[in-house]
Parts: sequence; structure tokens; C-alpha cells
Amino acid sequence: MSFAPEWLALREQADADARSTELLDLLEPLGETRLNRTPLVLRDLGCGTGSMGRWLGARLGGTPHWVLHDRDPRLLALAGASMTAGSVETREGDLTALRAEDFEGTSLVTASALLDLLTRDELNDLAAACVSAGVPALFTLSVTGEIEFETAEALDAEFEAAFNAHQRRVADGRRLLGPDAVAAAAEAFADTEVHTRPSPWRLGDGQKALAAEWLRGWVGAAVEQEPGLAAEAPAYLRRRLADGPHVLVGHTDLLAIPRTT
Repeated sequence: MSFAPEWLALREQADADARSTELLDLLEPLGETRLNRTPLVLRDLGCGTGSMGRWLGARLGGTPHWVLHDRDPRLLALAGASMTAGSVETREGDLTALRAEDFEGTSLVTASALLDLLTRDELNDLAAACVSAGVPALFTLSVTGEIEFETAEALDAEFEAAFNAHQRRVADGRRLLGPDAVAAAAEAFADTEVHTRPSPWRLGDGQKALAAEWLRGWVGAAVEQEPGLAAEAPAYLRRRLADGPHVLVGHTDLLAIPRTT
């Protein structure tokens, strides 16, 4: 699955505002065993246009070496050009094929808005690779399925349930995790020290363009999953767009740190 650069650009500031900085604080005690090692190698999976790298690089400092993974060569090119600190290499291909040996020498594996797009087996394989390589992993902005509008409507629950079912759909023979991703990741990383923090989008007057685009996609996916909602969708969408919308979109960040013996 690939995403338009325009959509990724539209959501970048909301993503940056939502990600948990508390989880970064938990990485500091790793000291020279991980993040202060030389060279600092950061491997970003499903990097898109590089927004995770821009957010993380500004907070970690130094001159890291970035290894950016994505299956879309257009996005890889944009991401590679955006990394101004340190060095960069790009890897085009299917990130679900990565194994422990691919993470050799990596200081930190990162990804953003990725886990809910994986199947349980794919997530288990990714976790096993990180654990076997002894590398910490930071996964941000996994959807939780929770939506909270400032002004509630009776139809909200129906659209939410349909959208969440769509997130768990079978796509090309793959059963996606959707809102179950964080729980599945905590289970997959059970042999590590797992920390989670909420990282919701809080969309209001300052993010009208993003809120409107998100709402259209949310309603559209719900109708695709439950065609019976099609009759209600146009009027519902108009009301919600007229309201801003002001909405909280649930996400969770997860950090898995290898246990020391």
C-alpha cells in the first residue's frame, strides 16, 4: 500500500504534534549500548516522504546514518532528499521480508502509521527480527479505532464501527490488523520491555484541511465496508464538514526495548 505525497505532507504537522516524546525519554538510559553508539544507525520502515525521520532527527541530534525503507520509489526519493543531517541510504522493497540479519548494526528501528497495515504474521515476523537482532523498536501512530467528535451524533458509532471493520478487512488475501495492531504488537514483543503512550490527533480550527480530508476518507471507507450507510453518508458528511470538524482521532505509540541479562 502506498500513499500520495500530498496526503503525507498534509498530515505531517498533526503527526509531529501527536507523537509521544515520553517514549524518547525512555531510550536515553540505553546509553552507549544503543543510541549513543557510533555510528548511530536509524532504520525507518515504510518511511514515506521521511516525516518520521525529520521528527526524530530533530530530537536526537548528532549525525545519524539513516536507512530508509519503502516500496514506493517516488516517496523514497523525497525522503532521501529531506534528510539534511548525517548520511542516508534508501532501500526499495517489501519491508515484510526483513529479517534479523537485515538489522545488524542498527541502533533503532522506527516506523510511523505502519503496524495497522500489517497482518498478524507479518507483525510477528518483524518483532522476531527486532528481538533476534537485539534492537529497540519505536512504532508511532498506530490507529486505535477511537473517534471522538466535539459534538456527538447518533450516526457516529455506526460509521466508526464500519470504518474499523474496513481497517480489519482482507486486502489481497491479507487480513489487516487495523485497530488491533497495538495489542498484537505488545504480544509479539512480549520478550522485550514494552511501553505504550496515547498519541491522538486533535484536529480543530488549525487543521481544517487535514480534518476535512480525513473525514472524507473515514466516511468513504465506512460506506465501502457497509454499503447500507450510503444513503446517510452525504448528509452526515455535510453536517460534519460544517462543524469543522473538531475531532480526536485515536492513535497509540509503542516502544519495545530488548531486555538486558
